[in-house]
Amino acid sequence: MAFQHLIVERAAQVATVTLNRPDAYNALNLGLGRELFTASIELDEDPEVRCVVVTGSGKSFCAGGDVRDFADNLPRVGALIKELTTYLHGAISRFCRSDKPVIMAVNGIAAGGGLSLALSGDLVVATESAKLTMAYSKIAATPDGSSSYFLPRLVGLRRAMELYFTNRVLTAREALDWGLVTRVVPDAEFKGAVDALARELAQGPSKAFGAAKRLFHQSTWESLETQMELEAQAIANSGRTEDFKAGVTAFANKKTPPPFQGR
Repeated sequence: MAFQHLIVERAAQVATVTLNRPDAYNALNLGLGRELFTASIELDEDPEVRCVVVTGSGKSFCAGGDVRDFADNLPRVGALIKELTTYLHGAISRFCRSDKPVIMAVNGIAAGGGLSLALSGDLVVATESAKLTMAYSKIAATPDGSSSYFLPRLVGLRRAMELYFTNRVLTAREALDWGLVTRVVPDAEFKGAVDALARELAQGPSKAFGAAKRLFHQSTWESLETQMELEAQAIANSGRTEDFKAGVTAFANKKTPPPFQGR
C-alpha cells in the first residue's frame, strides 16, 4: 500500500516505519493514525518481516495528537478523538500481540500520544537529545495510547501521576534511569545502533519471542499458578518449532546453533 504520512521500508527482514509529518512534529492526525494501523496489520502478516522499527522523520519522534486539528474541529472533537484513538490503539495492540519484536526508536521529542506509542514498544532506543513528556494535562486531556497501562507498570503509580500532573519533561538519561527506555545512544550513532539491534532481533527465534511477549503481558494480571500453567503450555509449544529443534540439537552436540528461521 502507498502511504502519504508514513514511510515503510523493508531490508534484511526488518521493517522500518517512519512517521512522516515532520512539519507537524509527526503529530497524529486521522491520516497518520489510519496508516499506522494499516501498516501494523500488513507487517504482522508479512512472513518476511521478523522485526519492526518505529521512528519519526525530522527532529521529533511524535508530538502526540494534532492539537491544531482538535482546535479546528471542536464541535465534533469527541468523535474525532474516538476515531483517532481507534486507529492508534489498534496499531499498538497489533504491535504488542505480534510475534515480531518492535523497537521504538525515539529520535527526538515524544509527547502525549507519542510518548504512549513509545512506551508500548518491546524495546525503546532513544537519542541523547530525546525528551519525553506526558503533555496531556496541558490541554486538559486524559492519557490515551496505552500509557495508563504501561506507565504505572514501568515507573510505579506515584511517578506516573507526577508525570501526568506536572508534565515533567524527562531527558533521555532520566528516562533510562526510570526504566522508560532500554538504551540511550549518541545522536550521531543512533541509526547504526538501531539498525544493528533490529538485524540481531530479526535473526532470533520469532515464535519464541512472540510467545514470551504474551507471557510477560499476561503476568500483569494472572495469578502465580495460572501464569506457570501458561508458561508450561508455551514452552511445550516452543518444543514443537523448528527453531527449538535446531537450537537444542546444536547445544547437545556442542555446536554453534544455525541461524533461526522464525519457524
